[in-house]
Amino acid sequence: MVAQARIARDRGASRFCMGAAWKHPSEKDFPYVLDMVRQVRELGMETCMTLGALSSEQTAALAEAGLDYYNHNLDTSPEYYGEIITTRSYQERLETLARVRDAGMKVCSGGIVGMGEKAEDRVGLLQQLANLPVHPDSVPINNLVKVKGTPLQDTEEIDPFDFIRTIAVARILMPQSYVRLSAGRQQMNDQTQALCFMAGANSIFYGDKLLTTPLPEEHRDIALFDRLGLQPERPITGDHRFYSAV
Repeated sequence: MVAQARIARDRGASRFCMGAAWKHPSEKDFPYVLDMVRQVRELGMETCMTLGALSSEQTAALAEAGLDYYNHNLDTSPEYYGEIITTRSYQERLETLARVRDAGMKVCSGGIVGMGEKAEDRVGLLQQLANLPVHPDSVPINNLVKVKGTPLQDTEEIDPFDFIRTIAVARILMPQSYVRLSAGRQQMNDQTQALCFMAGANSIFYGDKLLTTPLPEEHRDIALFDRLGLQPERPITGDHRFYSAV
């Protein structure tokens, strides 16, 4: 992990995100997690992690190790949540976000649309995020990437305009947050992405993959930004990094 962070830094990245598919970090693995945070910080980079639910002790330890951001998505509305997730409750997610916020780390929290939810559920997700005690610093909006063999593989595609409306409402409700156009960009055409930027998305996830799903190739992003006259905050070089579009 540290070797990959060093490569990303040398290519121009300023923040490195690390994720694990855990319900919560295990006691056995957690010391290695803390060590990774410290070593990546020693490279001069910001750190971000998503590890599942956190206890108060784990949250405090991550903050002490120097973790800058913690990602923990709400995913959907409280009403639709049980149709998608059974491994932890909605309240548990809110409690983890509260611990992260109270420990002084920055919160990254958003959700996934296109999972068969109703428009009211997309509104409910954004309502929950906007009514947190402090708006998340980062709000990733993901468009479901349907993976063969999973329960949502045959879910009907969300209308692109409904996705764009979700971005627009997120921008209105959380004006100081980075609204991040996240998973699912690979399946969007340039026109949809352009309207997302115009609706208020001011950041993208950039790299080869976002977890297990592919992202657009570097030249495609650069060409689109050039066509739209958008200027990244920093040159688009390297992986594992967020890039602001405007």
